Amino acid sequence: MSFDHRKYQPFPVIDKPDRRWPSQRIEKAPLWAAVDLRDGNQALIKPMSVAQKRRFFQMLVELGFKEIEVGFPSASQIDFDFCRALIEEDLVPDDVHIQVLTQARQDLIARTFESLKGAKNAIVHIYNATSPTFREQVFCVDKAGCKAIAERAAGWVKEEAAKQPETHWSFQYSPETFSATETDFAIEVIDAVNNVWRPDQGQRVIINLPATVEVSTPNVFADQVELVHENIQYRDDVIISVHTHDDRGCGVAAAEMAVMAGADRVEGTLLGNGERTGNMDLVTAGMNLYSQGIDPEIDFSRMKDIVALVEEITDIQTHPRHPYAGDLVFSAFSGSHQDAIRKCLARYQEGDIWNVAYLPIDPADVGRRYEEVVRINSQSGKGGVAHVLERDFGIDLPRWLQQELAGVVQKDAEEDGGEITSERVHRRFNSDYLNVPMGWALRSYDLNRNNDQVQAQISIGDDSQAVTLLSGRGDGAMSALVEALNRQIGSEVKVVSFDEYSLGDNTEANAMACVRVQIGDSVQSAVATAADTTAAALQAILSAVGRLEEGSERQLIIENG
Repeated sequence: MSFDHRKYQPFPVIDKPDRRWPSQRIEKAPLWAAVDLRDGNQALIKPMSVAQKRRFFQMLVELGFKEIEVGFPSASQIDFDFCRALIEEDLVPDDVHIQVLTQARQDLIARTFESLKGAKNAIVHIYNATSPTFREQVFCVDKAGCKAIAERAAGWVKEEAAKQPETHWSFQYSPETFSATETDFAIEVIDAVNNVWRPDQGQRVIINLPATVEVSTPNVFADQVELVHENIQYRDDVIISVHTHDDRGCGVAAAEMAVMAGADRVEGTLLGNGERTGNMDLVTAGMNLYSQGIDPEIDFSRMKDIVALVEEITDIQTHPRHPYAGDLVFSAFSGSHQDAIRKCLARYQEGDIWNVAYLPIDPADVGRRYEEVVRINSQSGKGGVAHVLERDFGIDLPRWLQQELAGVVQKDAEEDGGEITSERVHRRFNSDYLNVPMGWALRSYDLNRNNDQVQAQISIGDDSQAVTLLSGRGDGAMSALVEALNRQIGSEVKVVSFDEYSLGDNTEANAMACVRVQIGDSVQSAVATAADTTAAALQAILSAVGRLEEGSERQLIIENG
């Protein structure tokens, strides 16, 4: 097997020391042209039916696209029929231009105009390949012959359009393989076409510059576009468009840099479907603008609906890490990521400028739920575990207990090797910390203060068991209970950590207490909720001691039963 890099050579850079595009900013959305129904369709194993095209077209209209390439009617009967259906059934809004592609041949151009009869607004897009590879090896023509093909086709388009004056026509020309063409020759061909169409006399003209195959880094493509922008005739009267592909994985970057270099319009497909590695992705390009505070003028708020329809019609699954649209792009499994997201979301207020760690946009803007953001697996830490408990169950834990619970959950995830749901985290929290051991439920308490001391009478036990009475004295209710337990079990009980919280009005309990108790070398944490903070604190201590006693040979002395 050969893997020999020497058969390839780098694409030449462009000597343009006066390039201006690197210092430019994109401040408004370009014109968008969706080519899913033509370029995207021809890349499918099973091309779309007329019914599928109709559904896809309707979605593109609803999203806000004003220029939609609907097919190649001179080459496909399905495309021809679809084009006729759109026009005859009046499915094209008045502000939408339908676009069709045709090769630079007279009979195909005539057939194309036949498919558009009666259209309100239509774009006729002609092309011929201009690069040395195509001139020399595919069509066997010199530069003059290549330019003549484009000039003749431009003339035929102008003649056919004159026969249907009721339609508002736009003419579009692509020097196919522009990115691999000598830029000065591409400009020469473009000028020849424009001299036929005369955009300076009112004809709407689009000059489309395709990276038919992406052959260079995106900065080189931007240089090529800037050269066209600066040097073609009638520049103020034409729309410069770009049509990039993703062979090098830089289709969006090339299109963005091209806009910085002077392009007015961008062609692409939703989610990047297209031949080989795909077309420029309209979702990514549009949402990139959105993330910078620029209105993309396309509504991507129902991202899941877009993905679902594209997947259904193209039979191509969206990668879970696809920018903005993938199932996992807003999901954080890493503990440090989760902790940062949780802290930022806690500070974010509606109306603030979005500034949340690891989330370039607010997931809610594209119809995603915050429940999808932090997800738990073996890589997660205390921040993620705390976040899902707080987000889904309203449980706020102290840092020390977050760390302890995270270790428990992480062990479960490592054993299972997969994701742990928030419901499972909650069940583990309940079983390990909130459940009351048998015989250790707080039944009642009575506190009497005498000077600086509190005398506590506390009864514990379950309904089916005898009640245990504990009596102790201390600075407060907790210290009184600890004193009573020290005496009753014959070992020193220490409360090494304690936090208490007031709960919201929508919960049955009003207070929650979290404790960590030590007896000898053994440590146990517990949580309790109750109607008041004192009851919650007493129950949490009892639960922690009860769990420690379950594994001990010590027996609680029953004073009264």
